[in-house]
Amino acid sequence: MARVRRGFKARRRRNKVLKLAKGFHFDRRTKYKHTAETVKRALHYAYIGRRLLKRDMRKLWVVRIAAAARTLDTSYSKFIGALKANGVTLNRKMLAEIAATDFAGFTAIKNSLKK
Repeated sequence: MARVRRGFKARRRRNKVLKLAKGFHFDRRTKYKHTAETVKRALHYAYIGRRLLKRDMRKLWVVRIAAAARTLDTSYSKFIGALKANGVTLNRKMLAEIAATDFAGFTAIKNSLKK
């Protein structure tokens, strides 16, 4: 059986990987074997990073809300519990934004809550 020359398809597959290695140094950019391994690792770290970003942002929002709640003589957990009990559906991202930029608005939200 005749040997198959893998010109076009193999080159297209390799070029796809090499294109992802833009900005890498030395052999990590030019040699396919090194590049494929590095790109695979980089894509994995990017996947992990997208999940860590969500986690880190939620931590930041909680810290901001807690700091604002502390200045109003309440704890974060009591403040969030009161929000849920009163049916306020503001999420932590919006609460943190209000706490950071409009403290008077945050105070109004806290004062509107029934004990």
